[in-house]
Amino acid sequence: MRVISGDFRGRRLNAVPGDQTRPTADKVKESMFNMLGQQFAGGQALDLYAGTGALGIEAVSRGMAHATLVDRQFAAIKTIHANVALTKAPERFTVLKAPVDRAIAQFGAAHQQFDLIMADPPYAQQTVLTQLAAFLTHDLLAPGGRVMLETGLDVEYPAEIVGYTQLRHQTYGVAQVLILERSE
Repeated sequence: MRVISGDFRGRRLNAVPGDQTRPTADKVKESMFNMLGQQFAGGQALDLYAGTGALGIEAVSRGMAHATLVDRQFAAIKTIHANVALTKAPERFTVLKAPVDRAIAQFGAAHQQFDLIMADPPYAQQTVLTQLAAFLTHDLLAPGGRVMLETGLDVEYPAEIVGYTQLRHQTYGVAQVLILERSE
């Protein structure tokens, strides 16, 4: 597992010990970011179910100003801190140990907004449709902001998701990626 492009390109990232996380394969990660656009010009990213922190680190490497990495597992948080240290730019990251739903409520209460929200939940715990609604309820997604979801194939997305415009939908083996943009 490595950083694909940008400032931190080629840096090898640590995996979370054990089998509690399922890291995004480099090929899938590269495709996901190609769907979003090669580079970013600043902005705030939120990586939910961060695991290793690879998606948030990739976003910052490609030009996001800052990424907040959220996970609830101690082993994941420890790995995220180690991977952030590998970037030699820890000031560009915030790491939060919390369940995702609590983190969403916390960000909403603090009136934080993000230009890019990434979520790659464990396949057995996928409540992404509820969380998409929560992003809007808590006003977490900046106008024109995007959401990138990686889920298992068993998650069925409706043709229209209130508050969002679907930009891309792609399947990769046992995973699917959905890119949405906040509609005004």
